[in-house]
Amino acid sequence: MRNVITAAIIAATLPASGVLGQEQAKVDAGERVYNTYCFTCHGENLRSSGQTFDLRRLKPDERPRFENSVLNGKGQMPPWKGVLSDQDIDNVWHFIRANSPNN
Repeated sequence: MRNVITAAIIAATLPASGVLGQEQAKVDAGERVYNTYCFTCHGENLRSSGQTFDLRRLKPDERPRFENSVLNGKGQMPPWKGVLSDQDIDNVWHFIRANSPNN
């Protein structure tokens, strides 16, 4: 009986571990993209100096707003369409979400 319970626990945690690993991989990739293209204006580790929008303020349901701003630019921010791939943008979103108090 104990072996059955142990096996059930292991089986139940394997898919979750894979998902968490995939999410962490996106966060890590997003941090690399952010550090390459975004931190100069939006701050190291998402810490804005106050001169630009603090990306940590984005709420989970504001992804369309985020994508539109990244692709088309907004205010002084240039458009990144053609520079950043959809995957890059997705990864940056995951990085922001992982570091936002508005999860």
